[in-house]
Amino acid sequence: MGRIKSTAVKKTARTLLKESNSFTTDFEKNKKLLSVYTLPDKGTRNKIAGYIARLKKMEKLQTK
Repeated sequence: MGRIKSTAVKKTARTLLKESNSFTTDFEKNKKLLSVYTLPDKGTRNKIAGYIARLKKMEKLQTK
């Protein structure tokens, strides 16, 4: 079982995905892309980057 993400993390991730199409399924690349934005702390940045990677993976599987 996975960890539960907060509503703030999910909402922020979905908003960022709508704004920018440069995110990928790679956590490390997403983490570097998020360094441009002002986020409260490193943990929040990592949670958002991980959730974006997960959403992109699910999106990729649905298009196949």
